[in-house]
Amino acid sequence: MAGAPAASGVRNYAIVTAAYWGFTLTDGALRMLVLFTFFRLGYSPFTLALLFLLYEAAGIVANFLGGWLATRYGITRMLTIGLTTQIAGFLLLSAMSPGWDMALLVTWVVVAQGICGVAKDLTKTASKSAIKVTEKEARGAAGGSADGRLFRWVAWFTGSKNAMKGAGFFLGGVLLEAFGFRLSLWLMAAGLAMVLAGVVLSLPAMMGKARASGSARELFGKSRGVNLLAAARIGLFGARDVWFVVGLPVFLYAYGWTFPMVGGFLAIWTIAYGVVQAAAPALVRRSPDGLSSEVPAARWWSLGLMLVPVLIAGALWLGPARPDLILVAGLAVFGFAFAVNSSVHSYLILAYAGSEKGAEDVGFYYAANAAGRFTGTLLSGLLYQVGGITGCLAGSAVMLAACWLTTLALPMTAGEGAPPRERPA
Repeated sequence: MAGAPAASGVRNYAIVTAAYWGFTLTDGALRMLVLFTFFRLGYSPFTLALLFLLYEAAGIVANFLGGWLATRYGITRMLTIGLTTQIAGFLLLSAMSPGWDMALLVTWVVVAQGICGVAKDLTKTASKSAIKVTEKEARGAAGGSADGRLFRWVAWFTGSKNAMKGAGFFLGGVLLEAFGFRLSLWLMAAGLAMVLAGVVLSLPAMMGKARASGSARELFGKSRGVNLLAAARIGLFGARDVWFVVGLPVFLYAYGWTFPMVGGFLAIWTIAYGVVQAAAPALVRRSPDGLSSEVPAARWWSLGLMLVPVLIAGALWLGPARPDLILVAGLAVFGFAFAVNSSVHSYLILAYAGSEKGAEDVGFYYAANAAGRFTGTLLSGLLYQVGGITGCLAGSAVMLAACWLTTLALPMTAGEGAPPRERPA
């Protein structure tokens, strides 16, 4: 019956989304646990940024190889490996002691964070690749159009995921106050173990399996659209993390905000950002071909977003009585425009991605996403230490300018500039 495959596609999409919710909740909590614990130990903003660097750097490799592995071995297996790796990272991090020598302590935390970074991006690549697989399964059975449903599914997945990440920021602050660093990590590991069991028991083992690229030339041979969108993604996410990772939390704390207040604001910001992402299909005019309206939308929203940190920096330069409130208000506007940008990009990568090896294209794209986060994380500590929050905002504006300029070159057809695929021997 035609309805059975369609129902299976919707079911698998729901399972993957729920699993990624559980993962993202603990991932957001982890960031707050590490940031607040080591800030209380007296670490400088730049050192705090260093604690997250391997977490972001590992994601570059994990995303890229994760796409290839998901194509070769199936999305379900990679999702399982990502969840298992995160549990291992939590347990390793829980073994550290604040009484250790500083060099050993920082090294231990960086390595554990690196393991969690691998876990995050293996899970992300597998989960987002599953959207195209499950949507295609549902559409193929129903004989419907791809574009409308695909944009809605991507927007809902991305938006709800970020709402869960925001809840995770708040959860991290609450867990740290209620249970301390070590017990909080154990509780999160136990929760993820239950999510892992659900994935293993519920999803088809070979979901998304296809013939993977057989050479480096084929693996790196992406279409022009995928390459340009990946470059734009570096600028977009670098522009967020250059203030989000270290600069903003430390700035607010310096103006008298408590840890729960900072974590609460980050949670509200991220949840609201997720809600806007989920609503993005209603804010962007759709086109029959899935690109002729969406690509210009990516360009205009990038341009608008670029102006926001410039205006915030200008307002702070005037010396207001409550610069923390000016920053919070400005970042609310930033979050709205950023959410629409991110949602449109997340749709476009699946629109540009080849259907046969969509997981590889998605992995390549999110490797660029991780490169942007890595750059933003490094600069967040460095620019804040050198130029304060204004320095972070200036760095954000420069990265967004690069993002906008790159979107001007995005192609209007999905296959433009795509290299020929190698045939199996």
